[in-house]
Amino acid sequence: MPPEPLTPERILEATEDVLRRYGPAKATVVDVARALGVSHGSVYRHFGSKAALREAVTQRWLDLSHAELSAIADADGPAGPRLRAWLTALFAAKRRKAGDDPELFATYMVLVGENSATVDRHIETMIGQLARIVESGTRAGEFTAADPTATARALWDATNRFHDPAYAADWSLPGIDAAFDAVCDLLLRGLQG
Repeated sequence: MPPEPLTPERILEATEDVLRRYGPAKATVVDVARALGVSHGSVYRHFGSKAALREAVTQRWLDLSHAELSAIADADGPAGPRLRAWLTALFAAKRRKAGDDPELFATYMVLVGENSATVDRHIETMIGQLARIVESGTRAGEFTAADPTATARALWDATNRFHDPAYAADWSLPGIDAAFDAVCDLLLRGLQG
């Protein structure tokens, strides 16, 4: 059977495994190439530098939540329940990432710190999704928001404790779900003017 072709996706998967095993300080492109059974030059043909590879891994990790959240943002139906569902899905995804694979989560936190432009794009994508929900709620008369984008940014900031990795230790505390619900209730009441 011929060997599986080397693709960017295979390289990113192998990079995740290498990062999980060695951590971001010790993982190298040579380690990734070794895990794939190829030369490091083959990896560099897909990703021009170690920094580009690490940025792509970070982008891939952040993108995993975009599709699910985008589907919620663009779904039909009242904006209030969609906003709550979107915030709930974001919080659940972040908790899953932190709890299911803590080594890789810690590694990603280092990579996120290195790739602030990637993180900035991710945040803008998230705020854009929130703005679509707010705008549809305003059009339907559910919400009173003069500027959907500014309102979306305020929603993002107000829920920071439930999605910013700096608060990951809080996500398993007793009472965190009640705190999340209280914040959502407050925000939804505020949007209804």
